[in-house]
Amino acid sequence: MAASEAPCYLGWDFSTQQLKVIAIDEQLRVICEDNIHFDKDLPEFGTHCGVHVHSDKLTVTSPVLMWVKALDMILEKMKSSGFNFSHVRAFSGSGQQHGSVYWKEGASQILKNLSPDLPLHQLLKACFSVSDSPVWMDSSTTTQCLSLEKAVGGAQHLANITGSRACERFTGNQIAKIYSQNPEVYAQTERISVVSSFAASLFLSAYAPIDYCDGSGMNLLQIRDKIWSTACLNACAPGLEEKLGPVVLSSSVLGSVSPYYIQRYGFSPDCKVVAFTGDNPASLAGMKLEEGDIAISLGTSDTLFLWIKEPTPALEGHIFCNPVDSHAYMALLCFKNGSLIREKIRDVCASGSWDEFSKALKCTVVGNNGNLGFYFDVIEITPEAVGIHRFNRDNNKVPDFPKEVEIRALIEGQFMAKRIHAEKLGYKIMPRTRILATGGASYNKEILQVLSDVFSAPVYTIDTANSACLGCAYRAIHGLVAETSVSLVDLVKLAPEPRLVVTPTAGADQLYQPLLKRYAELEQTVLYSTNSSHLAKLQEKEKSNTSSRN
Repeated sequence: MAASEAPCYLGWDFSTQQLKVIAIDEQLRVICEDNIHFDKDLPEFGTHCGVHVHSDKLTVTSPVLMWVKALDMILEKMKSSGFNFSHVRAFSGSGQQHGSVYWKEGASQILKNLSPDLPLHQLLKACFSVSDSPVWMDSSTTTQCLSLEKAVGGAQHLANITGSRACERFTGNQIAKIYSQNPEVYAQTERISVVSSFAASLFLSAYAPIDYCDGSGMNLLQIRDKIWSTACLNACAPGLEEKLGPVVLSSSVLGSVSPYYIQRYGFSPDCKVVAFTGDNPASLAGMKLEEGDIAISLGTSDTLFLWIKEPTPALEGHIFCNPVDSHAYMALLCFKNGSLIREKIRDVCASGSWDEFSKALKCTVVGNNGNLGFYFDVIEITPEAVGIHRFNRDNNKVPDFPKEVEIRALIEGQFMAKRIHAEKLGYKIMPRTRILATGGASYNKEILQVLSDVFSAPVYTIDTANSACLGCAYRAIHGLVAETSVSLVDLVKLAPEPRLVVTPTAGADQLYQPLLKRYAELEQTVLYSTNSSHLAKLQEKEKSNTSSRN
């Protein structure tokens, strides 16, 4: 890591498996990056992939002091490698969404009086009422979710208020579980942070507020009014608003870095801390999404990020406040059946060869002559269905397709589902819409051609390695000028542009319009046929498979 002489900006990411940092200069060039890998570099905490999976296989936590010690380690690494912290003008950061940290009574006084002679993990070891924080992988709060939805008038009403129906990993339900099972621990807690605001608090030596975006992932914030929902707070735990503190705009400057970092590491007293946010919103900033854009990650699961002006929350997907435009929103949709089912169909229908798979997409017609398929090898999230369901052009269910038809039915079906559910959340394709594709399947041009045709928009590829870190470094620059109404998009014009890969096939939009309508109607048929007892059996099977893997 080279020393920096010109002004620079840092972006931090407290993710599930590691703590990462990037520094960029005023031309937005990455001048250094570093990381601490929790399992490898902090083996004393005994994590696997950064977490502890408990005996019930549902409860998943991470040690708070592991995150604190990781910050000590990475700052020492940077210092010993010659990084000049005095040139850092501002920084921001992100944290894995939904996780929560519980500060014990008296912790704020300890934070205010940190001795620069000692590392943070020694100074803060007695500051947390819950030593292992619940994280986003936790699914142990089904009871609390049902209770919250009932308290506010149902799942859809909760989604209308907070942007999402009740989710086990969301922070409000995790807090409700702690209050219900350990009321004395809850009573001893003076502040509850999400991972991002906890990280910002470490740098400020004072409790940092939660930003609107990360607050949207808690089932507690009214996303339109950007205030805590009294009904949701009361349904989770008493006195919760006081423990959560205020919420702030994502571009807010929270203050200057604490004297601890000035004295121990040589930060400038003028270095500003811009509000930290969730890792998903930070990635939206890092990918430079603009209004109308879609980012799609084609990985083990497929994830969509959408920039939305007028959201319509649904039972599937999530609406968050937008991290770079306070008048807009972002939506997140996750599809569990991603690369694994693509690989399975490739193995069965293309002899395990991606080249053969691509040839099949090339030699079949756009729209697949009306043949449609649903390929849910494991229980899908969006929608909650399972099994493989094939329909011919007359909407009759059929047992199989020819191999080339099967391959196109899979890819067209996956992308039609994404467009249908995106539009349900209020997304609208615009003339300037771009699709930014990342992940393993984004290297396959024929797959991207189908994506372009279904969405009737050009597809670009983008390097998203460390996009959350990069997004936070951009947000740090933006935070210093946000009050002058300069947009983040204008500020990051110097950053690398995505690469155009494909444009829509002429006439594809007219072909897909009726197919999209048919696909949405057939999805309801598939949902009805996936009965609840079958789902229960499969959930039990998946749970036993998970326990045997662990």
